[in-house]
Amino acid sequence: MHAVEVRDHIMIAHSFSGAVFGPAQKLHGATFVVDAAFFAQSLDANGIVIDIGRAHEVLKEVLEPLNFQNLDELPEFAGKNTTTEFLTRHIHDRLAEAARADRLGRPGNELHSIRVSLHESHVARAWYEAPIA
Repeated sequence: MHAVEVRDHIMIAHSFSGAVFGPAQKLHGATFVVDAAFFAQSLDANGIVIDIGRAHEVLKEVLEPLNFQNLDELPEFAGKNTTTEFLTRHIHDRLAEAARADRLGRPGNELHSIRVSLHESHVARAWYEAPIA
């Protein structure tokens, strides 16, 4: 399996509902380093998995509506705990939409899967990985 991975970051604010979250039930901030890895069984005729430049652009587009936002105030997240794990799936799904729309410099049906990792700190991260289809 071949892969290309690009990185960016976002700064957000949010709070959680539920006793399991302790003090994180209060509004708090987080800076996430975001890695997006794109997997293909083989390289294309150009010898690439995807176009790295396009991958960077698409990742920036996907993250832009989240960056410097209080996620508690975004209608699409109403009533949801925007945990690190939740956000990995949200970002993955947007990247998969872009892949299926052939926005990565290679037909999306030639790609296998995407993994999105969010690094909360130097000691903790979460990721979501799934096929593009």
